[in-house]
Amino acid sequence: MKDPYSRELAEILGVQVETSNTKTFVIKFLDEEKQRNFSFIPGQFIVISIPGVGEAMFSISSSTSNHENFSITIRKVGRVTGLIHEYNIGDKILVEGPYGSGWPMGQLEGKDILIVTGGIGLPSPRPVINYIDEHRSDFGFLEILYGTRTPIESVFAREQEAWRKMENTRLALCVDYIPEGVQWEHRVGVVTTLCEEMMIKPRNAVALICGPEVMMHFVVSDLLKRGFHEDQLYLSLERRMRCGIAQCGHCQLGPKFVCKDGPVFKYSEIRGLPDCGI
Repeated sequence: MKDPYSRELAEILGVQVETSNTKTFVIKFLDEEKQRNFSFIPGQFIVISIPGVGEAMFSISSSTSNHENFSITIRKVGRVTGLIHEYNIGDKILVEGPYGSGWPMGQLEGKDILIVTGGIGLPSPRPVINYIDEHRSDFGFLEILYGTRTPIESVFAREQEAWRKMENTRLALCVDYIPEGVQWEHRVGVVTTLCEEMMIKPRNAVALICGPEVMMHFVVSDLLKRGFHEDQLYLSLERRMRCGIAQCGHCQLGPKFVCKDGPVFKYSEIRGLPDCGI
């Protein structure tokens, strides 16, 4: 039996600065066979370990069709993420995964897809956007609602124009406020303000929601009022995890472990569970 705490050496192949405190790292396992066989479901995560410091979990943000490497997008918020932000191309790190459940790709086929996300929540559904683009005829209308605090905190800004040009797709953006001297042509307000102009209707639709829990709480409430059923709403609770293998209990919600049973859940599965603020 494989040691659940074992980690594999990987090399950083590229570093893309997204914002002042967020970077995307392109990574490849040193073991060529492991990299060749590495696959994941959009929404799953990996663990990065820094010996003597700690570990942290991050959603895989790259396309599922790329088997040569994979990407993670990290915001600098603490000791582990701060050290990772100091890494450069060629540096080695300890990685394992993928872990957890992902977005229900098979159940999305033939349906309209609504993605509602905020801030650093976008890396988790980004592979969904890529997958739909690569298999466009298998899905209905795609609508992406993305909100950040300010325009300069938007991640994957370089890709947003391409998303707008995708067939049968709409991207809507908003920010909480506009700093002085920054240009902005989109909505101002919390992400639920984008729901007011939403084109997708509940019939034959599925909503994927990822971001700060307070944001997800209000998005769920808004979509339920608009006629979505609890079983049509999927949420990622990845920020609650610590060990990644359901041993520490930190991410436990009643009988469920976010790292093992999630991080993606139907809203109907977690509604009312202890410590669930959504």
